[in-house]
Amino acid sequence: MTWLRAFGEVLRSGLTIEETRLEPLLALRTAAGVAIVIGSALWLVSPAYAASAALGAYSAGGATFQRTWRPRKVIALGAGAGLALSTFVGYLAAGRLVTFLPLLAVWAFAAGMAWAVGSTAGIVAATTVGSMLVTITLPTSVGRALEHAGIIALGGVAQAVLILLFPIRRWGAHRDALADALAAVADYARRLRHDPTAPFDPEPLMTARDAAAVTPSQARTRPPVLHGPRGLAERIRPVVAALADPDVGAPAEGPGRDRARELLDAAADVLDAAARSIRRGTPAEVPPGSADVLRVDEEHEVLEGPARQAAERLVELLGEALEIAGSGGARGKTPTPPGPAGAQFLVRPTMFRLVPVVVRAVRRELRRDSPVFRHAVRLAAVATLGYLIAARLPLGHGYWAPIASVMVMRPDFHRTYARAVARLAGTLAGVALATGMVRALGPDAHVFGALAVVSAGLSYTLIRTGYAYSQCFTAAYVVFLLGMGGQAWEQTVPERVVLTLIGGALAMLAYVVFPAWETPRLPGRLADWLAANGRYAAAVLRSYAEPSREHRADMRRALLASREARAAWQEAYDRARQEPVRPRGLTSREAQEAQEALKQFGRAAMLMESHVPRADSRFVPEAERFAEALEADTEQAAVDVREHRNPDWGHVDEALQAWEGAAGDRSPVVRRGAELQKRALEDLAAAVSRTPLERDVGSAREEQRVRAAVAVTDQGPRTGVGDGSGDGERPASWSGK
Repeated sequence: MTWLRAFGEVLRSGLTIEETRLEPLLALRTAAGVAIVIGSALWLVSPAYAASAALGAYSAGGATFQRTWRPRKVIALGAGAGLALSTFVGYLAAGRLVTFLPLLAVWAFAAGMAWAVGSTAGIVAATTVGSMLVTITLPTSVGRALEHAGIIALGGVAQAVLILLFPIRRWGAHRDALADALAAVADYARRLRHDPTAPFDPEPLMTARDAAAVTPSQARTRPPVLHGPRGLAERIRPVVAALADPDVGAPAEGPGRDRARELLDAAADVLDAAARSIRRGTPAEVPPGSADVLRVDEEHEVLEGPARQAAERLVELLGEALEIAGSGGARGKTPTPPGPAGAQFLVRPTMFRLVPVVVRAVRRELRRDSPVFRHAVRLAAVATLGYLIAARLPLGHGYWAPIASVMVMRPDFHRTYARAVARLAGTLAGVALATGMVRALGPDAHVFGALAVVSAGLSYTLIRTGYAYSQCFTAAYVVFLLGMGGQAWEQTVPERVVLTLIGGALAMLAYVVFPAWETPRLPGRLADWLAANGRYAAAVLRSYAEPSREHRADMRRALLASREARAAWQEAYDRARQEPVRPRGLTSREAQEAQEALKQFGRAAMLMESHVPRADSRFVPEAERFAEALEADTEQAAVDVREHRNPDWGHVDEALQAWEGAAGDRSPVVRRGAELQKRALEDLAAAVSRTPLERDVGSAREEQRVRAAVAVTDQGPRTGVGDGSGDGERPASWSGK
């Protein structure tokens, strides 16, 4: 993608209104928290203290809207504590650049590394950097600094207390995640009616699994309906795929295909009913016609062989879904999964036990090629540079420039640039709106305090519709807050616009100077996905070769690892498509074809998984040899993809030929699945392999690049030439076809 086209995408993304469900009650409760602390501080103390209290309450309230599965009150308390700590520590170092700048750089770097834990931690950590930058304009003594830090912390406490006293949709996010997983499988079943090889995005299932992990204290209060249906969705997905597939399921035409379509439509109705029941917490009714379809008549059933087995398994699983849909989530009515009590939920570490998890996550990202590490370096550099530049300008409130940079920066190119555009547009609209109101109403601290609360509420309401629209009311909130403190709008409004523009420009420039492009990493991400898919397919085959609980557990672990690798590839691929970088390893067409091939490879393994025999079933010994060959070849192929060599499937060919005629009497599904996997691997090789001419051209370009690098080294450093991840001239080390 060219830079011009990339900027067009950035503008479109930054100003797009995202269609999402608004949460006005949550916004009202959070705005009430801001109103309580502002009103109390104005009444009891002074406008300056009210501004500090508003900082803590507003930022802590905004943190509770981030996507997280921990209780919102815990997030509010954590955000308030972090803001208070950064405020106090920042004041201790303020006054001298020799102490404040190193502290700011270290704190900003740590905030950037917080992205290793997750986006919520990274966003909350960035707000603490902003709090530290504002600190230098506040207290005049250590005692006053402690007071302001305490007031900021009380803002977080106020939000946590309101969440505790007025819970809105408790477990609502968890219910939505589980309902979305069931609804995704229902949509998949409907699409299979018309396209038996329709793709399925496992992201809803991954999100539901993440939401299902709870702490022991959460497990004691979690609604029973959230216990088991996630596993039900996981088991139904391969069964509906196997039923619809013409290779291993229902025939392509005739009565068998019509019967399969009826079952798929009924399955979708039942799953949708279960999803609505879980989302709303009320009983749901399944259409009577769908329930009638879910009866397998022993005498008149038209499906035969593997298709009939899949139909019977689907009816059995949908019977469990019907129980869930009929219970409505009532306590004690929803069936719980079998097994020991300790195995009934996925354990999420508590806040105290989270420390070693955070340390390990950060340690993994402490490497030069890590996007998180590069983001942390950019954040530290821009925060300090922005503060120095703003300090030299004849403008007040210089901290707005580095705050704008810190709040828009993200580990990837597209979101950083889109948020910079959105913040500038939102700031211009917000300050224009607030300025007009300030001029019309005149100076009045109490009126400005009320307008600040209204602006905060509107910002919370629109927080998920797009950064620009939320930022519009955030900018108005800041103008009203400064007006409440006695600042003249004639000074604050132009300053905020200019400094926001400077901060956004610094954030954009930082990514150009020290980028973290995903385009060069695509071959590695593809190799990881290939190796993970190979291990998953081999685990499925071993469950046929020797059915046992251990092999089923291995299959489950391999499936989860394969999903994670696929998600990492998809994220990198989506980011690479938005980057103004020439391909360095995979062209767009190669990446698209390789992605489709690996999807088909994983789908073949999923089809085999739907018919994995039970522990007391017959063995398929030929599957073991094919599993070993498949795992060996995919591991080697992953290395070949990373090193830009053509993959080879020699062991797979030999194992499949040796299997000829041996599996027909044992399991036609596993043999047909093995053939589908071989075909998918051949498609993958065709997608990424290069012809001799292409290899010669690639070698010539690589030699030319080395000579140019040697010449540059001899002449000394030259501006504009980046490192291996920069965006200077990039050879196409893996040319297109």
